Amino acid sequence: MAAIHLKALKKNYGAVTVIPGIDLEIEDREFVVFVGPSGCGKSTLLRIIAGLEPIDGGDLYIGERRVNDVPPAQRDIAMVFQDYALYPHMSVYDNMAFGLEMRDTPRGEIDRRVKRAAEQLHITEYLDRKPKALSGGQRQRVAMGRAMVRNPQVFLFDEPLSNLDAKLRGEVRTEIKALAQTLMTTMIFVTHDQVEAMTMADRIVILKSGIVQQVGTPQQVYNEPANAFVAGFIGSPTMNFFDARRGEGGLRLTDGLVLPLPAARAATLGDRQSVQFGVRPEHLRPRAPGSDTLAVKVSVVEPLGSDTLVFFEFDGRRHVARFAPEETPKAGDTVHLGIAMDRAHLFDKTSGVALR
Repeated sequence: MAAIHLKALKKNYGAVTVIPGIDLEIEDREFVVFVGPSGCGKSTLLRIIAGLEPIDGGDLYIGERRVNDVPPAQRDIAMVFQDYALYPHMSVYDNMAFGLEMRDTPRGEIDRRVKRAAEQLHITEYLDRKPKALSGGQRQRVAMGRAMVRNPQVFLFDEPLSNLDAKLRGEVRTEIKALAQTLMTTMIFVTHDQVEAMTMADRIVILKSGIVQQVGTPQQVYNEPANAFVAGFIGSPTMNFFDARRGEGGLRLTDGLVLPLPAARAATLGDRQSVQFGVRPEHLRPRAPGSDTLAVKVSVVEPLGSDTLVFFEFDGRRHVARFAPEETPKAGDTVHLGIAMDRAHLFDKTSGVALR
């Protein structure tokens, strides 16, 4: 197994810089997820680690070895692609065995590894089938098995679940997480889906425009976002943001509501007169009308069974609160929301940096 170190890593496409310089350490046997919007550089970064893209600056280490100029085949990594990349004319068994055969692995060892991986992935009964006879989820398991049999130092996953339907995505996601715990191998998983990132990662690397915005455990990036971008990207539904100004006794929203702010939080404002105020949907809850509640008109209600999402318009933007399942207002109703100020977040309006 191996740790991965990126030192001032840069990547350009002609005159366009897509990764201006990343410093990152991934520990041995750690499951790290790269997440961010389309075009943020996460897949490019994964392909650089795999050796499929050249490096334009900085250094990349896998273990103790600098691999900037090492070909992909010599990096001891295995990659699982979004589109499976299976050989259609080969059986499942042969697809999984092919890489080992190219390395002149003894036939008995190949058979042992393929059958062991097939058993772990619950595809033993499909070993004689061709890929066209498999479902999308089964094909993805075969692609994973082909990577597993090589016993690589590092597994790389490039959005492997994006072609699956919602139910299969959840099932395969759970299997990948279980495999990570069983195989104890360094794994890097790329996705644009923050739910996948939250549920699978030991640590999450959040990227925007090729720049790392925050690195931390799922709970750290959820509860202590480094900036407004992270706060708005991580969480489903997303965090609500309000414009607020310093007022007597706390923060004043645009409707005149004053939210009390403890002295310690008020001190983080410095000399700022206005800030961006953030609160997650679960920290907006229905309350009896009062001077400290936010009165809003419900626009959309989405019952989810375990809870209910209540959408409302405020200050020209759509916001959402998470209600208990038995609390189901109707569109057009006016509800009063209490705000859990001890769970609220403050951000600089210009830079978006969290104020703590």
